[in-house]
Amino acid sequence: MFQQMFNLEPSYSEPIASMRIVADGKRNIIITILHHTMMVLGIAAIAALGIMFIKPELTDDFQAISPFFKEDPADAAPVSLAAIATGTATSRDATVEDTRLLGNAKQQQSVTNWLSKRYHVSNDATNMLVSEAYLTAKDIKLDPLLILSVMAIESGLNPFAESPVGAQGLMQVMSKVHQEKFDELGGVKAALNPITNIRVGAQILKEYVTRGGSVEAGLKLYVGAAMSDSDGGYGNKVLAEYNRLKDVANGKSVPTFNNVNATVTTATKPEILKVNEKRIEPEHLAAI
Repeated sequence: MFQQMFNLEPSYSEPIASMRIVADGKRNIIITILHHTMMVLGIAAIAALGIMFIKPELTDDFQAISPFFKEDPADAAPVSLAAIATGTATSRDATVEDTRLLGNAKQQQSVTNWLSKRYHVSNDATNMLVSEAYLTAKDIKLDPLLILSVMAIESGLNPFAESPVGAQGLMQVMSKVHQEKFDELGGVKAALNPITNIRVGAQILKEYVTRGGSVEAGLKLYVGAAMSDSDGGYGNKVLAEYNRLKDVANGKSVPTFNNVNATVTTATKPEILKVNEKRIEPEHLAAI
């Protein structure tokens, strides 16, 4: 009774409360640290994506230091121009030259600088186009310099170029003819999107080279001269530009002011087959 009157019974609530306060404090500190860490990592990831968008050539460097990136050894080597021309390239007999087809960052930068000066396009814009051409070439196993050569001759690296007969963009793709190739890339309205245009144009070029059996025959199909005796010098111009780009990539000094048509001997313009003033693609000639 005496103990009850003076409340002398021992109490354990105070030390337990103190321990809970300490535990809650430590937990809050850990949560705060984790929150700040995730925020920093998120900002770093966004910054990395921004850098890769501006400088696509740095993508491989970021992948190399990423703990989540694992290179697929099964990736086939890209097919060289010579192998495409002869139709002898396979994933099993890819030569050392084939594996080096895409070159290195220095070679790609040399090609970028040369094209920028030759066609009077800003270096940053040219870099984006060249980077996409190389990435597309790797995906479809085609020489990137061939893609860039067609792009240069077709549009002079003008992504908004459009011919009177409906050829559009960097690769001058007939979007109405190849509508199905745009279906998964935003539809025909995306024909003037530089990335989409390069991808679709390069795929068409690859198909024509395969169908024709040689680069020259493929270029003749690409320009729409399949039923004509001559492509009007189109193939010569593209291959001359290809040879110049090859020399540039190999570190040679190549003038940027050479006449694009200098090597053409048959005509100053590629011959374009027309019916009712419309450019006709090879696969549609049989129906005429």
